[in-house]
Amino acid sequence: MHFEKMETCLHPNIKIDNLLPEIGKKEVIKKILAGLTCKNKYISSIFLYDEKGSRLFEEITRLPEYYIPRIEKSLIRNAATYLNDWLQNVNIVEYGCGDCSKISILLESISTENLNTVCYTPVDVSHSAILESANILLNNFCGLRIHIVLADFVKQVGLIPGAGRRIFCLFGSTIGNLTREQALRFCKNVAGIMRPNDLFLLGMDMVKSREILFKAYNDSLNITSEFNRNILNVVNKLIGTDFDPRSFEHLAFFNEEKARIEMHLRAKKDIDTFSPYCSKKITIKKGETIHTENSHKFTNEHIKELAKTAGFEIQEIFTDEHNWFSLVLFSKYNQELPYHV
Repeated sequence: MHFEKMETCLHPNIKIDNLLPEIGKKEVIKKILAGLTCKNKYISSIFLYDEKGSRLFEEITRLPEYYIPRIEKSLIRNAATYLNDWLQNVNIVEYGCGDCSKISILLESISTENLNTVCYTPVDVSHSAILESANILLNNFCGLRIHIVLADFVKQVGLIPGAGRRIFCLFGSTIGNLTREQALRFCKNVAGIMRPNDLFLLGMDMVKSREILFKAYNDSLNITSEFNRNILNVVNKLIGTDFDPRSFEHLAFFNEEKARIEMHLRAKKDIDTFSPYCSKKITIKKGETIHTENSHKFTNEHIKELAKTAGFEIQEIFTDEHNWFSLVLFSKYNQELPYHV
């Protein structure tokens, strides 16, 4: 893996801090090989998002079956109305920001005279994508200040800067891609750095019928299938294997016991491949799967339990008429909480 070179010519309203740790190639190779040579094979979902994978995911967000962006954007509008008087002299910190379409909804609700009192702090690992979004925002919102932070927001919560009042945002179903333990630790860490006047706006995809969930992750155009299988192209480049993505079928299903969608790749035939970084061949039997991603879903009880355990108070829950997706506004519970590592 590599990190992109910083541009030297920036808009005067953009500041960039690079907090990313150096990740050596050996560590990446070791991580991938560990997943492919164990009994229950897996590839970390971080490898889904190379340039092609990111483009495919953007296509997924526009599919009629993938309800999350459509519903969430309407909920962000509701939240913006609710927060209208609060959104001034504030730092808006968005974790895992992706494109700028969602944060734009919040910014559109801020009056022109108040916009220059707002600093937007996007936090993500991709320099090129985050800078592209920043330039779009500056063209649309005159006077906005942007402080880009290149960081792994899950592992580096405590390093995120931001003076004054802050609202932390994590949109989409990103929190669901973490394990339950990781999600709780992340939320505890957010609570740990929040000050009494700070807020946290969190997107949470809700448990719903199997049919709706199945269609969302098994679309009729097979774009999700292509997105899932593309992870093998990324692995080939990183560890020198020769996986043929066409030798695998996309498998996505709802695990009711764990309340999550699981994405796997299932081998259509026996497969042997080699990596110059591994002394033995990598063998995958016909019908065997490689686990590539989880997307945990939530209930109202999950939301209440998360708030109680992490140290939040629920200020408001914005949801649609079917309760398919919730946008939860948290404040910090009135006690000091430590930062957890």
